[in-house]
Amino acid sequence: MSIFSENIRFLRDKMKASQQKVGDEISITRGRYATYEDGRSEPPIELLVKLSKYYKVSIDLLLTVDLRKYPLDDVVNLPNNRILLPMKVDHTGENIIEIVPQKASMGYLSGYNDPEFVEGLQHLSLPFLRNGKFRAFPADGDSMPPYNDGTYIVGKYLEDKKDLKKGKTYIFITKDGIVYKRYSKQNDFGSFVSSDNSFYEPYEIKWSEVYEIWEFACSINTKELKVENMEYQEIKNMFEQLRSEIRNSKTKS
Repeated sequence: MSIFSENIRFLRDKMKASQQKVGDEISITRGRYATYEDGRSEPPIELLVKLSKYYKVSIDLLLTVDLRKYPLDDVVNLPNNRILLPMKVDHTGENIIEIVPQKASMGYLSGYNDPEFVEGLQHLSLPFLRNGKFRAFPADGDSMPPYNDGTYIVGKYLEDKKDLKKGKTYIFITKDGIVYKRYSKQNDFGSFVSSDNSFYEPYEIKWSEVYEIWEFACSINTKELKVENMEYQEIKNMFEQLRSEIRNSKTKS
């Protein structure tokens, strides 16, 4: 039997509906519906759409994910007919936070919607993070001081880009990589973000390139933050600000 046939059998049992009832709802005979559950035939596109609407589960989930492993009451549904995020807890009931290590950060771009890939990630639990789906991502570079290499930013999954708040920081998962930036504004085409290090210019991230958005929840530093690094960053920012002021004064004159 296929994943699809197992899924529709599982969903029907969960709804405590008969094959006859489902057949009536999607305007086919009970016998024809039974062939789909038994895996003896595959439904055409128009029936896939009807089944998706009836069970309130996207077509890609019906066809590719074993829903018995991810109870629908424990998942965060993603927009645009995309894959689900399992909401999992450990044996004590704490929310499990998957950790995306630096070496797996590029692989995440292709595996972020693969439950098996996500299940293979290491994880931790933080008792003060509740009521949401959280994931930890590695900080990279010096664009967001004091977070440097060795820091993990724990983000809370953002279900709707309309919930972005000006001045807050977010992890954007895009087709080009994982970036941690401060949000300023948005339009129909993209989001405008900036780095806390003024050396880097603000820029726009196009919505068509965004896979996921995670709101800053907390940070975990795996390396001691040295005072000299902070002083260096302060001096660097001071010179950058001075350069900006000189540029502005020239423009005015």
